[in-house]
Amino acid sequence: MLLVSVFAYFYWLMLQLTLNYVPYSSNAGFLIIKQTEVTTLPEYRYIFYAHVYTSIFVLLFGFIQFFKFKSAAGIRLHRVAGYQYIFLLLAFAAPSGLYMGLHANGGIPSKISFIIQSLLWWATTFIALQKIKQRNFTAHRNWMLRSFALCLSAISLRFWKVVIVYLFHLPPMDTYKIIAWLGWVPNLIIAEIIIQKTTNKTPL
Repeated sequence: MLLVSVFAYFYWLMLQLTLNYVPYSSNAGFLIIKQTEVTTLPEYRYIFYAHVYTSIFVLLFGFIQFFKFKSAAGIRLHRVAGYQYIFLLLAFAAPSGLYMGLHANGGIPSKISFIIQSLLWWATTFIALQKIKQRNFTAHRNWMLRSFALCLSAISLRFWKVVIVYLFHLPPMDTYKIIAWLGWVPNLIIAEIIIQKTTNKTPL
């Protein structure tokens, strides 16, 4: 219940951020500081909104995957939510994240981080899909855990931003370069520790 409560709190915060982009606008929220891209790259705002609108559902569907359901209805919910997570992520959230990474603030360090993250996010999810098709449930769980650890960067990035701004008062672009990496690298390390703790031998 504690885990659910913590996730629900941060998910509510993320939902509030997402609602800032409803209705569609070319100068709302984050787009205010991306007007160069908005005005020079006609596709940017559409890809941005594809990322925002799908990622909030990906986050929810991904969290549902880690509940153990025993009833037929619960198993069906797990399966439906899982395929929605995979479809939205592979088709929209990760590719749009990759495109946005190419135009990220903070220069080359930030761009490299977001590009690597997007590629890993797509790859770990695709592998998880292949593993469940092979009915390798342990490997599927492990790859889904890696995928969701990367998904949670939407939350952890903002958490680290608050911590770094409060403790160090760095210039905004320096902060952004740091949280671009802190947003997902520690998550992936924690996921690997959990996998090693919960499986004697981690199937690939």
